[in-house]
Amino acid sequence: MNNLGEKARLHLAHADLTVRRHPKTFSAIVTAVLTLSGVTAFGVAPLSMVDSTPKNIQTVTESVSPEGLAAQAEALAEYEMLLHRSDLTRSTDTADTLLRRLGVSDPEASAFLRKDPVARTILSGRPGKMLRAVTESTPGGGELQELVVRGPASDDAHLTSHFTRITVRRTDHGLTALSEQVPMKIETRSGAATVTTTLFAATDEARMPDHITGQMADMFDNDVDFRKDIKPGDSFAVVYEAMTADGEPVTWSGATGRVLAGRFIHGKETHEAVWFQEAGKKGEYYSLKGQGKQKAFMASPLAFSRVTSGFAMRFHPILQTWRAHLGIDLGAPMGTPVHTVGNGVVNFAGVQNGYGNVVIIGHSGGRETVYAHLSRIDVNKGAPVTQGSVIGAVGATGWATGPHLHFEFKVKGAQVDPTQVARASESSELSGATRARFEGQSRQMHAQLMESIVRPVGKLARVE
Repeated sequence: MNNLGEKARLHLAHADLTVRRHPKTFSAIVTAVLTLSGVTAFGVAPLSMVDSTPKNIQTVTESVSPEGLAAQAEALAEYEMLLHRSDLTRSTDTADTLLRRLGVSDPEASAFLRKDPVARTILSGRPGKMLRAVTESTPGGGELQELVVRGPASDDAHLTSHFTRITVRRTDHGLTALSEQVPMKIETRSGAATVTTTLFAATDEARMPDHITGQMADMFDNDVDFRKDIKPGDSFAVVYEAMTADGEPVTWSGATGRVLAGRFIHGKETHEAVWFQEAGKKGEYYSLKGQGKQKAFMASPLAFSRVTSGFAMRFHPILQTWRAHLGIDLGAPMGTPVHTVGNGVVNFAGVQNGYGNVVIIGHSGGRETVYAHLSRIDVNKGAPVTQGSVIGAVGATGWATGPHLHFEFKVKGAQVDPTQVARASESSELSGATRARFEGQSRQMHAQLMESIVRPVGKLARVE
């Protein structure tokens, strides 16, 4: 298929070059073809409609010559075709490799990207900036006419509201570069899919950004164990905010929209949630009955991981003995952010024997959570933390055979199963004064969810 596409591209390039070199000849050919088409047009008719009954038939032939055809063909021969290509910047990009990937063959543009103070910032900073190049259509790549680059705002205070647009444009006086800070816009989008292999494969099929996938997992964290319970046949639908730059969804971190509503079907169970904010309170997700989905404690301090050792007896890999494992081990890559599962205060942040780098957080009701084997610690003793705050990163310090997080939940000093505590913990409920407003909003969001299921994006499977 790639060979066919390359051959077609070469044929088109050759045809374009021929037109540019012989515009008069091309005009004459077009005129002749259209004239002959006019002569023969009257002789075409479907055979199925021909009546076999003998009739007196008179054939009339008339030459048709469209007016202004020569002038139009002449203008077509002189028309300059432009090509548009899009891509993302990469960490290994240089001015030459970036332009070559965009189909640009222009030494002047390469030199400009290396020397101009504004244009040089295109290749600085984090990769993932969005590119759109406009070039002339010529064999082997054309001269750069315009390059538009969109990336994060230059000011950290505006990362969630603005983006940087750099425009390199060819003028009568040469290439120029302009950098602007432009407000992002919020669009409402939806996606739906059925899991056939993994959750991430399904969300990729639904064209959902990774941060939206993470929010969906957090939203239903106390209903479904996304680390081990997801199976083929499970399905979902979401309505979410998409931050856009000039109409294109942003691809860099920091500018993230929110999931507004979600529906997850796990086996025979259906779970739904809607984002809602009461006046003067922090917004959160509620079931369609107005019960808060956010428990006092999250089920896991890691967004996605696998349980490598549960709350049970196990053979200790270092001590080589059978003993009770009074916590859970969560396998994850080195450096994965670790979040506190509930509001509280840091009781300890430092090193403790086999735990290595460890953080211990005190919660209300005599409860504590323990996060061990961290590669780094991001909080200090005595600091207040809120649910979801990053307190460190996955590591392999202390008695650890590989990168993972050891997580414990204690109630009055005794270890208990963290998953059971999270699912049984308290949640909020809407007051009567705001219920009517919530019900109106939830009906609207539910309707959008159903619409995304009936008319999924692209090739998404319909969720029954």
